[in-house]
Amino acid sequence: MSGIEQEGTSKAGAVRKLLWAMAAVAMLLGALLYLGLEKSGAERPPQTGAALPFGGPFELTRADGSKLTDKSLAGKPYAIFFGFTRCPDVCPTTLSRLALWRKKLGGDADKFNIVFVSVDPDRDKPADIGAYVELFGTPIIAATGTDAELAQIRKGFGVYAKKVPLDPAKPDGDYTVDHTAGIFLMDAKGRLSSIIDHHEAEATALDKLRMLVG
Repeated sequence: MSGIEQEGTSKAGAVRKLLWAMAAVAMLLGALLYLGLEKSGAERPPQTGAALPFGGPFELTRADGSKLTDKSLAGKPYAIFFGFTRCPDVCPTTLSRLALWRKKLGGDADKFNIVFVSVDPDRDKPADIGAYVELFGTPIIAATGTDAELAQIRKGFGVYAKKVPLDPAKPDGDYTVDHTAGIFLMDAKGRLSSIIDHHEAEATALDKLRMLVG
């Protein structure tokens, strides 16, 4: 690869990282504002017909072909994570950590669900996500959907996801997916309780989960 090509690739990578970081900051600020209003009891601006609570209504397809909706998840807290089955590190690491944390909760382990939503509908079909979550040794609800359905839930949770070609010279070739790496903790009423960052210390993450199921 020539020096010019290397420089171009480096700049493209830097731009992707900057865009991802900006999206993550915007998502975090929005979530913190929502949490602050919820916990303080402060009055939120009046909602119009287009304004929805954090998360909002959604409908997806589970690994077994049945429907998964915000209503079907209601009644039990859940930790929801967005990723894809071909993710090389962030996704398997996050789901492995969730499985470990659930085990460390002891008697509270079954008091919340873990939900994995694929952001790669072109490659992740229901059977694929079902086989994938079985690798982690703990019950995980896996879901996917159409482009429109996934766009809706991503908008509701403020999740960023974008295809990135592995070879910039072949935009229609193989790709990875840049995506939000946080874990959203939702209470039994479907309200945002907290967010576990990808780099969160285990002790802090466990405290947030205990608060979620407490």
